[in-house]
Amino acid sequence: MGLDKTVASAAEAVSDIGAGASLAVGGFGLCGIPGSLIDALWQRGTGDLRVVSNNCGVDDWGLGLLLAAGRISRMTSSYVGENKEFARQYLSGELEVELVPQGTLAERLRAGGAGIPAFYTPAGCGTQVGEGGLPWRYAPDGSVAVASPAKETREFGGRPYLLEEAVTTDFALVRASVGDRHGNLVFHSSARNFNPLAAMAGRVTVAEVDHLVEPGELDPDEVHLPGVFVQRVVRVEPGDPAAERRVERRTVRQEGTV
Repeated sequence: MGLDKTVASAAEAVSDIGAGASLAVGGFGLCGIPGSLIDALWQRGTGDLRVVSNNCGVDDWGLGLLLAAGRISRMTSSYVGENKEFARQYLSGELEVELVPQGTLAERLRAGGAGIPAFYTPAGCGTQVGEGGLPWRYAPDGSVAVASPAKETREFGGRPYLLEEAVTTDFALVRASVGDRHGNLVFHSSARNFNPLAAMAGRVTVAEVDHLVEPGELDPDEVHLPGVFVQRVVRVEPGDPAAERRVERRTVRQEGTV
């Protein structure tokens, strides 16, 4: 049985992602984002995407490219503050948005990959996260067209907890530092972030890697995500501008100041 999961290009790797597909996408800000795969999906023209990711890139990079092109119809995220186009589409009713506490989003993805349908968490109790009423979609006139429903609450040890459902998606797009042909992945430092969780949640997970190695070259103790969660691996082409590492917000101090 062949275990070589490599594909020749990012375009080939996303060729069967169709309109209306749900995607879990790794990354935190612009750190660890699968830029080559996002760019290939943007060039393919696929639309009506329902995306689960910590954030939606920035106005001109990462998932922000798909957003600006009108390709994303729904976002499930925990942070969206660096993207003005995101705010515009949300407030104008063009984009449906489910805001989720960051730890809850991470666990919803992990639970989906682990086959756990739901779990209880104290995060969001006593707020609209639990009580419902958060605007998911606005109408063009500014009224709330779709609002979040109330969530089931139970007490454990005298403390209230919300029932949160797991997340699974049709596809997942992730980026790793090193991968082998069997799909085993190693992430670099903080670029790991949401990538393993997104990979677990996708029914078909596509990983772009900076370095492709042969099976057996990775020490099993160094593998962050086993290949059982990965169906396709594509090596990032050297010099690919879509895979460029960008600084989201550069902060400097004046010379001579502390």
